[in-house]
Amino acid sequence: MNNTFYVTTPIYYVNDKPHIGHAYTTILADVLARYHRSAEQDVFFLTGLDEHGQKVQQAAEKRGLSPQQHCDDLAPRFLELWERLNVQYDDFIRTTQERHVKMVQKVLQEVHAAGDIYEAEYAGWYSVAEERFITEIEMRSGQFRDVKQINEKNYFFRMGKYQQTLIDYIEKHPEYIQPAHRRNEILGFLRQPLGDLCISRPKARMNWGIELPFDRDYVTYVWFDALINYITVPGYGIDEKSFRKWWPASLHLIGKDILTTHAVYWSTMLFSLKLPLPKTIFAHGWWLTGENKMSKSLGNIVNPLDLIEKFGVDSVRYYLMREMILGQDANFTMESFAKRYNSDLANDFGNLLNRVSGLIGKYFSGKIPEPKEYRAEEKAIQAQAEKMVGSINEHIQALRVNEAIESTLQLIRVVNKYLEQQAPWKVAKSDLPTAGTILYTATEALRISTVHLFAVMPQKTRDVLKILGCEDLNLKWGLLKPGTQLPSHEALFPRIEDET
Repeated sequence: MNNTFYVTTPIYYVNDKPHIGHAYTTILADVLARYHRSAEQDVFFLTGLDEHGQKVQQAAEKRGLSPQQHCDDLAPRFLELWERLNVQYDDFIRTTQERHVKMVQKVLQEVHAAGDIYEAEYAGWYSVAEERFITEIEMRSGQFRDVKQINEKNYFFRMGKYQQTLIDYIEKHPEYIQPAHRRNEILGFLRQPLGDLCISRPKARMNWGIELPFDRDYVTYVWFDALINYITVPGYGIDEKSFRKWWPASLHLIGKDILTTHAVYWSTMLFSLKLPLPKTIFAHGWWLTGENKMSKSLGNIVNPLDLIEKFGVDSVRYYLMREMILGQDANFTMESFAKRYNSDLANDFGNLLNRVSGLIGKYFSGKIPEPKEYRAEEKAIQAQAEKMVGSINEHIQALRVNEAIESTLQLIRVVNKYLEQQAPWKVAKSDLPTAGTILYTATEALRISTVHLFAVMPQKTRDVLKILGCEDLNLKWGLLKPGTQLPSHEALFPRIEDET
């Protein structure tokens, strides 16, 4: 088994400040990176910003700034958000950085030398909103905004040349495009003739981009520039050892709206470069409010910084990871946020910590009791905790993050029920050693559950492990040390009283 895990997010467009959609993908990548690190894999997590293209140029003009000033102003907002969200990336790339500009020009030169770029006259439809030329069929679909007819000389990438190669590859590698319905969508798209891709824009029309190395009157099409970031950072063409270590990427995480550019444009570009394709491209759904995708024009964008301010970073991370089934859309409402927070975090997780620490405080002077003889009830809890390690690993490998979280919460609920049934507060009156065994079992199961939730809630779980006097992220049963003094603590997740 390859012991490396290289995960990427899309590089986000800097035409506006970050919102919950950006936060979701980046937290998801962070959660997966943390899970893989805890499995002792060598992990590389890349995110960044896409700073070229017409929309960036237009956004800068509206603000009365140069495109570079506009990008330099917005970039820190993303960095601040990632810091506030406890996102631990390994590299943050900006496509205006010299290391990336040089790499894009190198790739253009290589693809050109391979005979896969040619010059031709183009007459057809151009979507300003999508920043790409569209087909007649796409034009008639009415799905594209701000469309105009353009007639100009441009450079084209021979994308169609690799159509059958790509179809064959997707059919032989079902794991390449996920989930399955997105794979079928791309195969459906590839049933029609795949045209060549216009990869240039004349400077006379749009000059904010990377200059073509073989024609200074043109800049590179933003997608031919942006996608290359995935090989720029691991060292393509510069550090062969590093590049061989990390490429092909284990996972490109993307939103479903940029699936075609990744599954078709990027795949064919890699074929031209004779590079292996990433192992998996996973297209997740959108966050909706009501029936609508969040968008600036509808005014329904949720600012993650506002949520963090009010409810704390870990509750936001938890909700986003638990609520969305990867591959499907999810609905964001404050009501569903409050309900999820109260049921899972306040009533189940937080309550279990309060119960065990309160009972240990009352009957054992706040010191973790020593377990004596494990009965069938305690052995059942231990068996479930040990079995869960494998099932959670299986969920993570299959990108079922919400199910991995639910498995952990099931153990927490079982332990809460175990405490109710065993009633150590009653047992303590006549059999203190058995009460101690019950409380040790419940507290150790809480510790193991907390370790499982670390990737999702790194801050709060550290707090719990500190309270329990065992900050080791090991999942082996029995690491809690009897005699450890538990400090007094605040409620882990105070209830949200008004769920509406």
